Amino acid sequence: MMDIVGYGAFFLTTALIFSLITLGLNLQWGLTGLFNVGLAGFVAIGAYTSALLTTPDTVGRLGGFDMPIVIGWLGAMLVTGLAAALTGVATLRLKSDYLAITTFGVAVVVQLVALNAQKLTGGPFGIGFIPRPFAGLAETPVLFNFSNLAAGAGVTLVTYLALEHLSRSPWGRVLKALREDERAAISLGKSARFYRVQAFAVGGAIMGLAGAVQAHFIGFIAPDNYVPTLTFQIWTMLIVGGSGSNKGAILGSVLVWAIWAGSGALTSAAFPTDQQARAASLQIVAIGVMLCVILLVRPNGILGTLPRRPRWFGRKQPPAVSDQNGAAS
Repeated sequence: MMDIVGYGAFFLTTALIFSLITLGLNLQWGLTGLFNVGLAGFVAIGAYTSALLTTPDTVGRLGGFDMPIVIGWLGAMLVTGLAAALTGVATLRLKSDYLAITTFGVAVVVQLVALNAQKLTGGPFGIGFIPRPFAGLAETPVLFNFSNLAAGAGVTLVTYLALEHLSRSPWGRVLKALREDERAAISLGKSARFYRVQAFAVGGAIMGLAGAVQAHFIGFIAPDNYVPTLTFQIWTMLIVGGSGSNKGAILGSVLVWAIWAGSGALTSAAFPTDQQARAASLQIVAIGVMLCVILLVRPNGILGTLPRRPRWFGRKQPPAVSDQNGAAS
């Protein structure tokens, strides 16, 4: 029983980390309309930054400043936000699919650097011995998992409340105006590029924070953690929950991660060991089927706003017919 409770806390902590990434993407896409498919790269930047700041000194690798975890998280937000701002300055003149291709290229570059810059990132071996919050409770798995769940929930709650405040502020209203009608917003004296770079940087900083939280939660990172599958998962979470809704971003993250983890468990139980590698693709199939069903039932996501449809109260009146004298009958 205690193992199930502990796993439940572990599951929710992982889902909340995904929620942080989805909240950052919702700021970029749901609020501003920036099509970013390179989010795995920004998550990786945050994870490696925090790991380098907080791990002890290691022979043959740069970094290892042995700083507190909170400093690592703040450093991850700062470095990732700066990287996102530089990317935005260089790419946000592009539109839709061109922007998507460029941001995907940025993510590929980040992964290749993580894979080959062995003296900085550990290369394919990654970085281990990342300090974990509440490490003194590791001998009691239930307390350890619930302590990490509380920390993850606190970070997610603060991020959610901050984004809700920003979305209702004049800054957030400008972003919505740029998404809905860029020409009208520019005619009112708003700089589209300036606000978009800001939104891209803030969203990237949140993704970097999520990467840092995840790195300290699992205690190990490697380039294989930041493959395009992560981008697919996060976009699915946002679409399922409802683009433009912060609550939808959190709900979609929990729901999609539940299906992803559940399908993985079913695959392990239903297929022999030598077939499980191939059967793992069924996880993507399960997510794809769920996405199709939800989009058919709720085109804008579970908590998204449905298009308004005309409602008739009472019986529809037939059109009036005019007689020869022009009077309606």
